[in-house]
Parts: sequence; C-alpha cells; structure tokens
Amino acid sequence: MSFTDRLMVYLHVAFAIFAIGPVTIATMSSPRYIRTRNVVVLRYLLRITRIFGAVSLGVLIFGIAAGQALNKLGKAWLTVSMTLFVVALVLLILIMRDQRRAIAALETAASGGAAAGPGTPAPGGPGHPAPGAAGQAPSAQAAGTAPAAGTAGEPQPAGAGATADLHAASVERGRIASMSGVVSLIWLAILVLMIWNS
Repeated sequence: MSFTDRLMVYLHVAFAIFAIGPVTIATMSSPRYIRTRNVVVLRYLLRITRIFGAVSLGVLIFGIAAGQALNKLGKAWLTVSMTLFVVALVLLILIMRDQRRAIAALETAASGGAAAGPGTPAPGGPGHPAPGAAGQAPSAQAAGTAPAAGTAGEPQPAGAGATADLHAASVERGRIASMSGVVSLIWLAILVLMIWNS
C-alpha cells in the first residue's frame, strides 16, 4: 500500500471519528432540550448538526477515494455502505429541518406567553373602568352590562396559541428522536460492514 493509499484511509477514518461522533450526539440530544424548552441549547445543537453534517461528507469522499485506491470500489459491501451513508445524510437534512421547526415553535410559544401577561388590562385601566366610575354602581355593572362569553370581538384565550406551539414542538421532538435513532443504526451498520470486510 502506497503512502497516498494510506493517507486516503487515514483521512477517511479521521473524518468518521471527528464528524460522525459530534453530529450523532447533537441529534440524539435535541429531543431532551425540546422537552425542557431550552431554545439556547437547541440553537447550539442545530449549529453543530449543520456544521458536522457538512463535514461528514468527507467520510464519503475519502471513503470512495480509499476504495478506488485499494481496488475495492466494486465490492457489494462498499456499495451498500455508500448507499446507507447517503440515506443517513438525507435523514440529517430532515432532522435539521425539524430542529428549526421546534426552535420556531418554542420561541413563538415563549413570546406568546410573555405577551399575554403585560397585555392584560388591569382593573381601573382603559379596558376595565373602576367600580363606580361614570356614576355607575358596582351592582349595576355586575347586573348584566358585561358582554357575554363568545361574542364577536372577544379575544381568544392567551394560552391557546402557546399550547398549539408546544404541541408542534412535541411532534418535532418525536420525529427527531426516531430519525436520529435510525441514523445511529445506519452508522453502526456501516461500521460493522467496514470491520467485517477489512
């Protein structure tokens, strides 16, 4: 084996260690931080997935180069490994999409909850006249002057939108968990093929 052939193999192994490891940890950790609604960590995990997912292309590139240098590119197990790797990359793209959706849903839920508190008119404010204001007794106000529930113009409950966003984030969490599990199994299958046939 020449120095160039060895270099291709070493680069293939190095990219596999330093790219696939971090991206696997990032994808498998995402569901936990979606559950705890930690948007800051989720953004960091999305960045790791994006960067190391792109770097993991080096595993495929140098794997093809090493297989060609060693005259093993036509082997069936190598073709299966490359096909599985491409499937894993497609799943990583879907995982990144779901990570972005989960972050957007959690941010929307958080901003909706924050807006619901300060936006509620206090008694005595513009939306709620103080008892006895404008010469009206409190008993008269309670006697039927308040609008009925469900009338037009009445705002929807503030927590309804936040609940829907949290449910959307929970759906994305399940999708990420299942797809990251499949990706991890694909990495393991490729590793077994490499060791078994090396």
